[in-house]
Amino acid sequence: MANILLIEPDKVLAEIYAAVLAADKHDVVTKATAQAAITAADHAKPDLVILELQLVEHSGIEFLYEFRSYLEWQAIPVLIHSQVPPGEFANSRQLLERELGVTDYLYKPRTTLDQLLTATRGQLSVPA
Repeated sequence: MANILLIEPDKVLAEIYAAVLAADKHDVVTKATAQAAITAADHAKPDLVILELQLVEHSGIEFLYEFRSYLEWQAIPVLIHSQVPPGEFANSRQLLERELGVTDYLYKPRTTLDQLLTATRGQLSVPA
């Protein structure tokens, strides 16, 4: 069981993802904005962050910069699960992976719930 911070602005999708992750025996805290997620991270003590890049107010990239500015959160894996096509970040892959600690990128329109669970387990080294 792991603590997961899910940052998803779509309330319906957040509920679906949280339910699937909770059924896999994870504690899930969902937040819709970058600022709410930063505030919640201290209390949630996440083992994994699942992040949508298209957020209201601040982008997912802005969230990552602020999140990584805290020493205690620098080693927490971040799985991007986003509507933004991964090709848009082809030139920024090194930045995302090396500087911002992104460990995987799932393109939401092409990702099933089973694939999300598999990726989550892989980030947490949890057997299927």
